[in-house]
Amino acid sequence: MQTDVLRPRALGTALLAVLIGLPAVAAAHITRIVIDPALSQSPVFEGRVFGPNGSVGPYEKLRGKAYGELDPNDPRNAVITDLKLAPQNTRGMVEYSMDVFILKPIDVRKGNHKVILDFNNRGDMRVSTLNEAPGTNNPSAAADAGNGFIMDLGYTVVANGWDIGATEGLTITVPVARNPDGSSITGPSYEYIVFDNPKSVRYGLAYPAASLDKSSATLTVRERLDDAPAPVPASGWEYADERTIRLLPAGTPFKQSHVYEFTYTARDPLVAGIGLAATRDFVSFLRHAKADESGRRNPLAGDVRYTYSFSISQPTRTLNDFLQFGFNQDERGARVIDGMLKWVGAGNGVQINYRFAQPGRTERNRQNHLYPEGVFPFAYQTTTDHLSGKRAGRLERCAATNTCPKIVNANSSNEYWVKAGSLLHTDSRANDLPDPGNVRFYLMSGLSHGVGNVTSRGNCQQFLNPTSPYPALRALLMALDDWVVKGTEPPPSRVPRRSDGTAVMVQPRQGHQTGAVPKETLGWPAIPGVTYTGVITTRYHLDFGPTLDQGIVSRYPPSLEARPAYPIFVSKVDQDGNEVSGIRLPPVEAPIATTTGWALRREGFGVNDGCEANGQHIAFARTKAERLAASDPRLSLEERYTDHAGYVAAVTRAAERLHQQRLLLAADVQRYVEQALASDVLR
Repeated sequence: MQTDVLRPRALGTALLAVLIGLPAVAAAHITRIVIDPALSQSPVFEGRVFGPNGSVGPYEKLRGKAYGELDPNDPRNAVITDLKLAPQNTRGMVEYSMDVFILKPIDVRKGNHKVILDFNNRGDMRVSTLNEAPGTNNPSAAADAGNGFIMDLGYTVVANGWDIGATEGLTITVPVARNPDGSSITGPSYEYIVFDNPKSVRYGLAYPAASLDKSSATLTVRERLDDAPAPVPASGWEYADERTIRLLPAGTPFKQSHVYEFTYTARDPLVAGIGLAATRDFVSFLRHAKADESGRRNPLAGDVRYTYSFSISQPTRTLNDFLQFGFNQDERGARVIDGMLKWVGAGNGVQINYRFAQPGRTERNRQNHLYPEGVFPFAYQTTTDHLSGKRAGRLERCAATNTCPKIVNANSSNEYWVKAGSLLHTDSRANDLPDPGNVRFYLMSGLSHGVGNVTSRGNCQQFLNPTSPYPALRALLMALDDWVVKGTEPPPSRVPRRSDGTAVMVQPRQGHQTGAVPKETLGWPAIPGVTYTGVITTRYHLDFGPTLDQGIVSRYPPSLEARPAYPIFVSKVDQDGNEVSGIRLPPVEAPIATTTGWALRREGFGVNDGCEANGQHIAFARTKAERLAASDPRLSLEERYTDHAGYVAAVTRAAERLHQQRLLLAADVQRYVEQALASDVLR
């Protein structure tokens, strides 16, 4: 097993260094870091100062590039698919480069000596969400600091390019893998194509086609996910070039919201897994190095005592793989990230360590089901997969090297409905697992994947769910920090469990890509004007061919192939349709609506198929008379709260209770109360 190799390798390098009097340095490292003065700014945020009474002072922004190299023979790097097939320099190393970003106190002595890795999403940074600030990779104005939460605490924020699919924001450049004789590597690739508009006439492929011979490719189309895919004849499409397909005659648009699937033979895979090692080495460089190989000083030299990560969605799934493949151990054998705050990643990985990787893909009810994202292991603990017979866990490698981080893992309701989120804390038969000593799990009850616009339906049937997770995530960051630094246990996990009766099992549907949650067992109320189908992503055991464990997909399974399913579950709901388990934020505990993590597509957009990452906001009637007239079983606002003051009191109680449980900060309790006071509920 890989972990059996890593420990003696790490100890041997360190021991040899001690014996000969040299620093313990292995081959994988950042060779050069170049800060671009034209892209940097000091002070940033128009000189705004942070911290209690300005104690942290102003911040500065540093932007530039980092250059690194990897030894393909180092066991820590050997797990990277195709690394040994990448071109090597004269020292036998594989080179890469990436964009980097550092936001730090101008005087780092006034900071808290802690780094947050903003593990960016498709090149876009996300820590700004904790500041309730506009999202930007280039903060400059005072408003870009939002409420200043992170800076007031004195954190340094860093980020690096890691995702080969990111073409803007923070990017990374990695080599193409080739056969030993220099010829192109070819293999199967798959594209799931949906345009939610009637005008798109071209589709760009992730990798160039090995041949423009259409007989080696297949294009199908269907209107809804449960429909049988219909072949598009060769006369109905063509390669516009090796990276683009289009329908014929030229100018014909793809049908709005129809599902097209394209399989073809691609060439020239990028070595995408380098992004994992690049992140490892960048954080390690900032934490330990004095300077790069050319003598350029590390901007954080001597300052970093603790490192954390914050991630949303795609990078959270990537961190699952980061841990599984052992990248939280650096070239010194030391831990890279001390604490991870992970939001909305479920138990899935990301397509980063596969040949012809597409890490920008993500599976949901109606998208990207046939990629190797949701493959065993799902949980942190080592368990046996009853379907494949494999035994594995996300923490095996870091446990073997004593480099596991503390992890606060939070998910919205949407991850349970569209990403089989319960597998994160169960075995493959859906039996509850005890929490690992270093991990806590939280469901944010009734939340969607993102924060929706409550005045819009998007492609969905109901108004979108506007409930924000960030007040709770701020409290969980503080709890994570106390856990890492002081050893203070965070609040207990809050997720649905079969053992406490809050879990509702999903019914798989053989020959389909989704399952269903029975309305009666869920407890869903009969809300007028609201369709309930129970559609849910069911995690199936997919056959990607015999070389999947080597990072090579040799087979993409057909869409509606019968396959065995992993049992999964979601949280029961109360009489309003709001989830009973998890962290019930004030909008759920003192509700004005039913809020869900699932939604259905509306007419014209694949009606009644799942509406991907979206949830619903289904408002309560104002008065009892209005409720009865609509035959709505849910109590009206008037019946719940009597008047505006009663509503404010209910919100206050809910917020203060969460504060006592260390799941809200005092400042956010006050914000909830102020928002309730300013609302028009029962005015």
